[in-house]
Amino acid sequence: MTPSSQTLSPSWFLDSDSEAVRDFASQTGNNAQDPVAIAEELFYAVRDGIRYDPYQVSRDPSVYRASVIAGSGSNWCVPKSVLLTACARARGIPARLGFADVLNHLTSDKLSESMGTDLFAWHGYAELWLNEQWVKLSTAFNIELCERFGVEALEFDPINGALMHPYDTSGRRHMEYVRERGSFDDLPLDAIFETFDEVYPTMAGSESTTDSDFHG
Repeated sequence: MTPSSQTLSPSWFLDSDSEAVRDFASQTGNNAQDPVAIAEELFYAVRDGIRYDPYQVSRDPSVYRASVIAGSGSNWCVPKSVLLTACARARGIPARLGFADVLNHLTSDKLSESMGTDLFAWHGYAELWLNEQWVKLSTAFNIELCERFGVEALEFDPINGALMHPYDTSGRRHMEYVRERGSFDDLPLDAIFETFDEVYPTMAGSESTTDSDFHG
């Protein structure tokens, strides 16, 4: 199925026409011409250029705009996916957001206690139209943290995609996808926080994270 025009168009959250997003996208994919090569450069730029921080969850819609995320040094899976999706659109690659609920079997005690569960609802990833198919790409965990905690870093794969590994490098269970939330042309922020209110009623406010909290 041919992607809709919306997967190439800017929106309020996916402001791919903003100067900040265009600068980020051009600086990271400037040497590539082929869409797959551009997507690969963008994938690694978002994966490693923005450190993973599971505590940086805000209720302010403005912080979920791609132009704001582009200037952040750390963030969590949903904003990082917003940025990759917007950057792809800025470079002429159809892109949309995908979401799933995942169980993280290696969640840190601190984050598990804060959330009250090891279920991560609305785990976000980008879906890019490459080689005439939608490819799911998760950029959540940066490589430094993966190496520190023995989790294999996700590598760009334009055919099979790059979703969370079911096991870590020691054979322990890691991520388990338990529910598909679907694909979206724009960020469904209201729906995400409605679910968060149901699943995480005891979650504390935002705070900074450290490397010891990586498995969140």
